[in-house]
Amino acid sequence: MGCINIEIKARTARAKEIRHYLLNNRADFKGTDIQTDTYFNVAYGRLKLREGNIENNLIFYDRNNQAGPKQSEFTLLAVEQPTLLKEILLAAIGEKVVVQKIREIYFIGNVKFHIDRIEGLGEFVEIEASNKSADLPVEVLQDQCTFYMRAFDIQENDLIEHSYSDLLLKS
Repeated sequence: MGCINIEIKARTARAKEIRHYLLNNRADFKGTDIQTDTYFNVAYGRLKLREGNIENNLIFYDRNNQAGPKQSEFTLLAVEQPTLLKEILLAAIGEKVVVQKIREIYFIGNVKFHIDRIEGLGEFVEIEASNKSADLPVEVLQDQCTFYMRAFDIQENDLIEHSYSDLLLKS
C-alpha cells in the first residue's frame, strides 16, 4: 500500500543547530545510519534499494522536482536480504546511480528528520511528514513540514528541488 510524504530537502551549514533543536524538543534519535542507496533503471518514478545498518528497504516513489515542500507517493518494503535483492535487480534492470551517505535519523511523531552527509555533495537536512503511521490529510502534512522549515530557519535559496541521485548524475 502506498503512503503520502510531504518533504523538503535543503543544503545546510547548520547541522549542529538543527540537531540541538531536535534533541531539545524530545525527538526520538534512532541512530546514525551508513547508507548506500542504489537507484535502478525504471520507466517512471524512482526505485532504490537502501542498504544500511539501521534501514534496509526497497523503495518506489514518484514525485515532481520542485524546491519547496513536495508531495510524493511511495511504497516501502523492508528487505531481509538486501545483497541478494540487489544482485537480482542489477541483473534484471541495471544500475542508474549509487548514493553514499551518513544519515542521522530522528522522529517527532509522524515527522522524520534526516541530517545527511552525502559523499561528493555536502551536508543536507530533510524533513518528511508522512501519513504512514497516522491517517493525516495532506494539508496537515504540509503544515508540519512548513513549521519545521521555519524552526530550522531554512531559507528559500537553501531548498533543493532534485533528489541526491539527480544531483550526483549532474555532477
